[in-house]
Amino acid sequence: MGNNAIARGAIEAGVRVVAGYPGTPSSEILSTIARDARKYGMHVEWSTNEKVAYEVAYGAALSGVRALMTTKHLGVNVLSDALLVSAYTGVNGGLVIVTADDIHPFSSQNAEDTRYYANLAKIPCIEPSNVQEAKDMIIEAFELSEKLQ
Repeated sequence: MGNNAIARGAIEAGVRVVAGYPGTPSSEILSTIARDARKYGMHVEWSTNEKVAYEVAYGAALSGVRALMTTKHLGVNVLSDALLVSAYTGVNGGLVIVTADDIHPFSSQNAEDTRYYANLAKIPCIEPSNVQEAKDMIIEAFELSEKLQ
């Protein structure tokens, strides 16, 4: 339910580019958005890996459109180099990364808390606590990204 709410929030926020790399528990977000992508004029792709997905979304945000990148917590390790550099250069459109953390590894091989990456990159970290917040906070996250550029 939370993943569907995130997808709905992204659509309502006017996202134009969505990129991700499949991994439970985050795959459902991109798959849900992909069903309606043509209707809303979005580019949606499964990328080669998490770093490529992030670079696709970051490139779109540099061009001035809203972009979303989805991954699971382990993928943040893969995209961390690009994330840390881009955090200092900024964007022209909103850029939001959704990472589905699996802190008590239910569907992953290890536990990881990506909030530490947000702290390291000095970027906001938004943590919804229910389904409604998941939808609403995606919209707010895009507004915050554009405000902080």
